[in-house]
Amino acid sequence: MVYGRADGPSAVEFRRAREEWIDGRIQELAEVLKTAGPDLYELLPADLGEPRRVAAAVVTRVAVDEARALPLVETARWIERLIPGGHRHDLAGAARVLRSRLATLGEPALWSWSAAAWQEMALWWWRRHQPHTGDPARDFAEWRSRWSAEVPGNGDVDEPERAPRRHGRTLLTLTEFFASEAEPLRLLAHAVLRSPRTVAAVEDAVLLREEHLQGAGHLRWLAEQQACAEQLEAWRRAQQETGSEATRAFLAELSEAVKRYATLVLQPVVKALPAGERALLHGSRPGAHRTAADYLDVFLDWQVQPDEDAWKDGVPSADVTRQARERRERGETTWQGMRGSVPVWYHIVTSPQEKAAALAYSGRPSASVVRVRTGDDGVTVPSPSPFEGLFHEADESADWYPDPGIDVPYQPDSAFDLCALLALSQLGHARLEFLTVHPDGAVHTLRTVRALVREDDANACRRWALAALAELAPDPEDLADLMARDEEVGGDQSDEVGGPKGTGAGGGPEGSPAPEPQTPSAGRRATGGSLPPELLGKVRSLLRKAENEAATEEEARAYLTKATELMAKYGIEQAMLDDLAAPSGPLDRVVEVHPPYAKEMRRLLSSIAGAMRCRSVYPGGKAHRLRVHLFGFEPDIQASELLFASLRLQMLDGADRADRRYRPPGEDARAYKRSWMLGFIREVTDRIGAAQETARSAAEREQEGTGSAGRSVALVLADRSTVVAARLSERYPKLGRSRPTKFTGTGYWQGRIDGRQADIGGPNVVPDPGAGRLVG
Repeated sequence: MVYGRADGPSAVEFRRAREEWIDGRIQELAEVLKTAGPDLYELLPADLGEPRRVAAAVVTRVAVDEARALPLVETARWIERLIPGGHRHDLAGAARVLRSRLATLGEPALWSWSAAAWQEMALWWWRRHQPHTGDPARDFAEWRSRWSAEVPGNGDVDEPERAPRRHGRTLLTLTEFFASEAEPLRLLAHAVLRSPRTVAAVEDAVLLREEHLQGAGHLRWLAEQQACAEQLEAWRRAQQETGSEATRAFLAELSEAVKRYATLVLQPVVKALPAGERALLHGSRPGAHRTAADYLDVFLDWQVQPDEDAWKDGVPSADVTRQARERRERGETTWQGMRGSVPVWYHIVTSPQEKAAALAYSGRPSASVVRVRTGDDGVTVPSPSPFEGLFHEADESADWYPDPGIDVPYQPDSAFDLCALLALSQLGHARLEFLTVHPDGAVHTLRTVRALVREDDANACRRWALAALAELAPDPEDLADLMARDEEVGGDQSDEVGGPKGTGAGGGPEGSPAPEPQTPSAGRRATGGSLPPELLGKVRSLLRKAENEAATEEEARAYLTKATELMAKYGIEQAMLDDLAAPSGPLDRVVEVHPPYAKEMRRLLSSIAGAMRCRSVYPGGKAHRLRVHLFGFEPDIQASELLFASLRLQMLDGADRADRRYRPPGEDARAYKRSWMLGFIREVTDRIGAAQETARSAAEREQEGTGSAGRSVALVLADRSTVVAARLSERYPKLGRSRPTKFTGTGYWQGRIDGRQADIGGPNVVPDPGAGRLVG
């Protein structure tokens, strides 16, 4: 660990790690443009420098336009200035396609409330590699004209590692910092920081944060140093409770030294980071209180993304059109929803006066135009209410609207509405869509406006929504289940967003229909590749014995190991037989998982399927959030389902048992169980993979011993993997990555231990702290 070394990372090492990470992020953003906007990517001008830096800046600029609800024509206008001769191309069409796909990519950097920060970083990185004329004013004027945006200059953003030097300190570790302190403090601090207990505590704290940091080594170092300071301060508080007066005075000196380190070294570096990096660092910190980001992460994972038609100016989506007609018949004119990660307010214009007012509205906060309401009837404001006078008058002479204006309802008992309100407060504006409904039933968009929210009002919204969500769902991971229950009761929140979901959660292709659910036996063909009844009965018998509560841990492990080996062996043998005869071909099947802990069950099934040579996809959309679409050959899919049925029960039982035995006092039970399940899943699937490797090696030895003709086992299995990948690619041509899993509990390593001791067996596997990311 860095804090245990005598020599911490120098400023040069910190800068190198930072540059490598930023360069990697720029590459990933460039790939977004290359994949989601190939037409624009091909048109990028050569005179702006390295293409991927230009591509990264372009994609973040387009994301900002979408978040700010700018019309497509505005996006096309600045792209035309960026690309010489761009007017000869359909830039509006290319921008429409890109904007429609950004929300489905599952790329956190392009979420609406963080897009501006990533645009700043991308443009700064691009500028950093541009030639200069020697006239800074001229350079920045040309860059501003070309990009139609301010390009960040030099300063702390460029070299945050230099920030502490203003205070006479260089970038150093807490251990180095204490080297300059008096000997008693120095020796004590070194002893505490290097104790096994402190090292383990810091490792656990960093483990909980590092995945959210997206591989940023320099931010990981800052997180590690923050954890060191916190652990040293925690040790000091524990000792001070029982120490003498002299001891307490000495420990107070220790506390002051730690505070100096945070003030003189860590805080200046953190403050000098760009907004994007700073947000990653702050957002990675777990805490007892729930933050808006915790709820919004889960909400976005659950949220339906709009289809491409939703981005066409003046053309409402089919869902919005249907809602407008239905609500007009009921006498309702205003409702709210989400379009991807952007809050949307819809209002049906019903009179010439309203039409004139809508066309004149500037989007500035004005109580005469928009009033956010809460309450059972969606209009009555409870007393006291944080929304009383939420949107204050800005300029009555410039912005007016016929009384009573627009009332936007948010229900205080609706998880969907509260999360939408959080998104509104985080972003600081909503997309206000003025709609017209014609006598023939046709619905048109009269105008789209970026309706702003004052900062103090946004803060009030955030506080109120967080307090209400904390009561409805103390654990943010429960949000999806809560909103699903709201739907089942009859809530209509699902109707407030348009189109099928694309790949935002590792889902399917944009605009394609989601697969229909099937029972485990539905859709199967009577092929020679399915598990024979005799083997199937034997495997099921072994699994039942493993699940029997009367069985000891050693017996359960032996039963599961044998069942896994049988399925692995049969799958490989069947692959060799298919290679000699007519292959049965790959299948695909949709499998439903069920609460409790549906998200972890989905992960367990996908991980097992991956170990069994299958591929898995999370179909998008609310209706499919509990489904996993498996691709593979029949015996492998069947084996995956059998193992999942057994391990699901054992994971639930094991989590309850670990919770009773090992959960630290005061820690949230669901958070502990979820983190335990992540460790359990990683361990048991590693062991399934080891059983597969053992079966493959045995088949290869048998093939060599018999001298049988034909291709090797490795080639046959590789070909099968290629065929399965082709089948998946045909069904889902535009796959996204699932979002990183954040967990706040401390049960991960215990889950790995329990998975190693009680389930699959086989050789020990070195734990991988990166567990939790799943790619469809």
